[in-house]
Amino acid sequence: MFARIEPRQQAAKYIRALMSHLPKRNGWTIAEWVGDRSPDATQRLLNRASWDTAGAMSAVRRFAVTRLDAAARPAFLTVGALDETGQEKKGTATAGVKRQHMGCAGGVDNGINTVHLAYVRAGTGHALIGARQWIPAEQICDPVKAITTGLPTNLAFATKGELAIGLLRDAYADGVRLDFVAGDEVYGACPHLRSFLEEHNQGYVLRVRSAFALALGAGTRLTCEQAVAKHLKQKRKWTIRSAGDGSKGERIYAWAWIATASLTHFLLVRKHRRTGELALHYCFIPAGQPTTLPRLIAAAGLRWPVEESFEFGKELFGLDQSQVRLYEAILRHTVLVMAALAICAVSAAAARRRTDTQASPPTKPDQAAPTDPGMIPLTVAAIKDLFNAATTHTTSLEHTAHWSLWRRRHQARARWFHQRARLATAYTQLSGGADEEWVWTSGIQEFIRRA
Repeated sequence: MFARIEPRQQAAKYIRALMSHLPKRNGWTIAEWVGDRSPDATQRLLNRASWDTAGAMSAVRRFAVTRLDAAARPAFLTVGALDETGQEKKGTATAGVKRQHMGCAGGVDNGINTVHLAYVRAGTGHALIGARQWIPAEQICDPVKAITTGLPTNLAFATKGELAIGLLRDAYADGVRLDFVAGDEVYGACPHLRSFLEEHNQGYVLRVRSAFALALGAGTRLTCEQAVAKHLKQKRKWTIRSAGDGSKGERIYAWAWIATASLTHFLLVRKHRRTGELALHYCFIPAGQPTTLPRLIAAAGLRWPVEESFEFGKELFGLDQSQVRLYEAILRHTVLVMAALAICAVSAAAARRRTDTQASPPTKPDQAAPTDPGMIPLTVAAIKDLFNAATTHTTSLEHTAHWSLWRRRHQARARWFHQRARLATAYTQLSGGADEEWVWTSGIQEFIRRA
């Protein structure tokens, strides 16, 4: 994937730094940790070096899928989980940045959003295998913004559902096979995504809103909310089943399903046993595949691991710490984080059976605790800790002192330029109406003469 050996070696050092215990991963901290004398090589790797970013993502995808499949039992479900995650950003100079809803911020904030595809093997593990950043239409249509943020010249606006189609195309091209595709309301509301999946005979379990319209028998059309109220009044229609293992044990819900006019489409309903809150899933099961409620429940329960992958990616490997602005640089940081996560995820999956020594779960509420509770299997975080313990990284006093001097000198230079910029701004304000304006753009002071 690399035209020269230098960027390949720098990428390897970058991934190693992502897997370290650095509290913050940016150009400066990564360069210092790997032993470079300045952040130039790290910044060049992300911004200007010649390497195939899409090809590297394909390599990460094939590696993760192959290793997770090898660690899984053949009968276990395979789910492609779609979801997006955000990164808060300051200013307006980053590709794709705008005020938008971001789950990481708990509401509307300034930042960027990236759609991901996770590969999930039931009872085995999961990893991120695809990513595409969402770019607002107004930035693509603005030629100045497109050039300054490094947007590809052939980039067209795409909704998050349409970005998901691109991720699935890439996965299929690499030979990835999925029993189901799962996603939240953003993807369930995209008719293009649903049509694409059905054209590829791909089963799916996609969350939808209560107002989503269903075509039932005899030409009847009802919203999901109306269909639940009409067809699921009786308690016997519901079954209590687990949606999978959580950190504290089984996630138990009440489940029911409603057939539609099509023999291949169903509405799967999940109800919280205490609050009664409903989650609605529009499902497609291709002809010839098993059509059972437990199978749909299992698929729906395998959507949440993508959120766990985001948590691992951010807390353990710095997925949301890309201090870069260009479109390609953001994607390159994401790919290298995905590689670091995949290494630990497949290692944890391979060790899962050998390291899971938990005692049998209790069968009675008053059952005495076992003398030895055993241990849960090795986690992604535990694999990372063991890896760092086995490859101790030390730096010399001279290297630490060099970076102290470099950082302070760079900060002094930046402060001087900021002070000069303020003088330019003050001059513009005092000379209002003058023929010349002073503009500060991208950290470089330029004189722009306007008629």
